Amino acid sequence: MIKKILLGLVVALLALVGFIASRPSTFTVQRSITMKSEPEYIFPFVNSLYRWADWSPWNDLDPAMKRTYQGPVLGVGSVYAWSGNDKVGQGRMTIEESRKDELVRVKLEFIKPFASTHMATFTIKPVAERSSVVTWTMEGHNGFAGKAASLFMDMDAMIGKDFEKGLAKLRELAEAESDEEHEEEVLDNAVRKAMAEAEKAPAPTQGQPAPSKAPAPKQ
Repeated sequence: MIKKILLGLVVALLALVGFIASRPSTFTVQRSITMKSEPEYIFPFVNSLYRWADWSPWNDLDPAMKRTYQGPVLGVGSVYAWSGNDKVGQGRMTIEESRKDELVRVKLEFIKPFASTHMATFTIKPVAERSSVVTWTMEGHNGFAGKAASLFMDMDAMIGKDFEKGLAKLRELAEAESDEEHEEEVLDNAVRKAMAEAEKAPAPTQGQPAPSKAPAPKQ
């Protein structure tokens, strides 16, 4: 009887191992958001790892997190490493590809709590005047432990909500910069128009007050 029970346990264990092994060996998590901003106001927040702290969804998980930077400030070769509590772990990011106002590809190397390497890609596509779609994608490989974990955790839901939070913050910052720039442009154009109209106005006749001077254009 005991032998039959042990044999049944072995068969069940082998079946479980086989089922885990059959799970997908790769995964993809992707989220997109539309922003009322041109690509040139979005791209700098992604192309500089220094600016990730402004919008990263994991930034507030450990206020005491240690950050170090290496390489250039912008673009390919820029490296950011972090080390913190159990919520953020330890790892580093390296920008491996950068196309101005279009794409940034980052290599993610996680050291703790589990060693793994993934690729993250940001694409920025203009869809209308002052409107862009930003897509954040992460792709990686699942080892046996990762396949087993996928039985109990929904990777897309777990990471996807962080992507949504980060993209929402990125939208807030990019739209603020875009709005500020356009407001300054509108004001500058209004001043220039007023100056041009003042220059075209006829000179005042004797006894009439001279037209007031238009304000100088903003530098």
